[in-house]
Amino acid sequence: MARTGPSTTGTARGSALTTAAKIVALIFLGVGILGFIPGITTNFGDMTFAGHHSDAHLLGIFKVSVLHNLVHLAFGIAGLALARSMAGAKAFLIGGGVIYLLLWLYGLIIDKDSAANFVPLNTADDWLHFLLGVGMIALGTVLSRRPSPSTA
Repeated sequence: MARTGPSTTGTARGSALTTAAKIVALIFLGVGILGFIPGITTNFGDMTFAGHHSDAHLLGIFKVSVLHNLVHLAFGIAGLALARSMAGAKAFLIGGGVIYLLLWLYGLIIDKDSAANFVPLNTADDWLHFLLGVGMIALGTVLSRRPSPSTA
């Protein structure tokens, strides 16, 4: 017989939260790896370690550099480590979402042809960062809510 009640619902939410964090982390790992694959990354030979001079583009759209790819890999590894617990998964999703919203703002403010664009970023990156930030915060917030007593 299936159990119902607060503990089952809480466990289901916790499982959904950690699963979502793992999926997001795996996506970051995948993007980091894809950034190092010629063909998937156009102008691969023009990739620099960092800076706005890198002319490599993931999927021909998103400007990348070695640093940019390494950041995605590190973010994915951190996400997988944090996703082992509900608190860590929530911190990864919400904290990571805040980081990506700050990166979005940074991308909007800087001159894309200046040394300040060290990651490097282009307009497509900026709006992807916005969507990632909002999406990660939404996942972390919605999936970590405790059920109300009336639904438990």
